[in-house]
Amino acid sequence: MSGKLYLIATPIGNLEDITYRAIKILKEVDLIAAEDTRHTLGLLNHFEINKPLISYYKQTEKKRSLELISKLLDGKNIAIVSDAGTPGISDPGEEIVKCAIENNIEIIPIPGCVAFVNALICSGMSTKEFSFIGFLSVNNKEKKDKLSEYKFDTKTLIIYEAPHKLIATLNTIYEILGNRRIVLARELTKIHEEFIRDNIKNILDKNIEPKGEYVIIIEGSSQNEKEYEIKILNEKTLEEHYKFYQEKGFNKKEIIKKIAKDRNIEKNEIYQYFI
Repeated sequence: MSGKLYLIATPIGNLEDITYRAIKILKEVDLIAAEDTRHTLGLLNHFEINKPLISYYKQTEKKRSLELISKLLDGKNIAIVSDAGTPGISDPGEEIVKCAIENNIEIIPIPGCVAFVNALICSGMSTKEFSFIGFLSVNNKEKKDKLSEYKFDTKTLIIYEAPHKLIATLNTIYEILGNRRIVLARELTKIHEEFIRDNIKNILDKNIEPKGEYVIIIEGSSQNEKEYEIKILNEKTLEEHYKFYQEKGFNKKEIIKKIAKDRNIEKNEIYQYFI
């Protein structure tokens, strides 16, 4: 009979945030696969848990997943933990879950902390809908391309960033998305927990010295792509507006109808103008 795979969320700072259930399972499993065994050993020692540890980090995730699946198939119960937060959320865990599903191994989540959720609920931004981006690429072009995908996303955006890359990332966000309202949440649940709420330009002008890991909460776009396009078209002359739709292959009747709709005026007014 196969063992069980546990995905255990660990504290993102304050050790008291660990759940009773997480401690119980960590004491019961046969093996703990950790993103950083040294970091996890500190957590285990704090709660007097003595279990075999094996490293399971991003660079070895695929290879290590196969090794762990073999142990699970032999009946071993294994826990996956990341340095902080929930495995699989911008941390290792996704690969072994896929392998476990393929091998009909039971997967059990042990819920707990997720940094972006705690940052979001304290941000003051809309929590109704949001897009979690996680860490952006270190490649500048790829970073810009990814942000451009969300330029007209009206949902709240969430990004993770390391302190040494924070200012460069804020400048890129400003360049691509404009001067949005943002919240910088850092050192969540720790002694120096802080929320900085302002627009991007003001934050950049403050010349802050980034310390600790950051969650960046970004206000969603005030206009979707269609609304933005109409705004730009309405700033054009009627001739330019007409030419825009003409180049898209619409006939005169269709163009007049579209211009009237864009500008929220009677079709007859547009028709009279072009007679």
